[in-house]
Amino acid sequence: MSATPGQRPPGDDELTLLASLGTSAVSDALDRVGIAGQCLGIAPLDRTFCLAGRAFTVRYGPVGQDGGTVGDYVDELGPGQVAVLDNGGRLDATVWGDLLTVTATRRGVAGTVIDGVCRDVDRALALAYPIFSRGHWMRTGKDRVRVEAMEVAVSIGGIRVEPGDLVRGDGDGVVVVPAGRAGEVLDAATEVDAAEARIREALEAGSSLREARASVGYHRLQTRR
Repeated sequence: MSATPGQRPPGDDELTLLASLGTSAVSDALDRVGIAGQCLGIAPLDRTFCLAGRAFTVRYGPVGQDGGTVGDYVDELGPGQVAVLDNGGRLDATVWGDLLTVTATRRGVAGTVIDGVCRDVDRALALAYPIFSRGHWMRTGKDRVRVEAMEVAVSIGGIRVEPGDLVRGDGDGVVVVPAGRAGEVLDAATEVDAAEARIREALEAGSSLREARASVGYHRLQTRR
């Protein structure tokens, strides 16, 4: 599969590293380098859902006199990509349902993140397709919302997401890493993750929490530098 603006070929080293890190470690790293990347209010349909990929962005708006459509963009997506849908946080009209879930699963899409709601939750759960959203409701977005633009900057949980940005989701929520700063964020997240692993090992060996934290400089791990 050839690469598109929001996709790198399979084997993307940054995605491999991102997938090995939890959102908590990435969040701490974002704080350290001074980037706001934690998407408020966006949660997985199932706590076991995880995703890691590059953003393919879609911005929705209310229908006008010409109606518009909700789009068939999913036919263009593939492995390593996350559908990132900005519906302005609307809770009264869905922008993702079972037909999109089936298609995305078949195409190997990494998952979907929605600032808004989805429907047909049972299908996503049955197929173990990761969806992160503000909730779910059955009311269709057809004839209520339309695609305004694709592969443009969007807002998800108050965070700006641009095409190709790295997106990580797990049971704690969703974080976004700007593509141009992925290296420094992932380096910092790897350091945080390793430090916390050493703390856990020390605790299991009988150390006090104070001593274990002091041994790795825990209280400065997330401090902006």
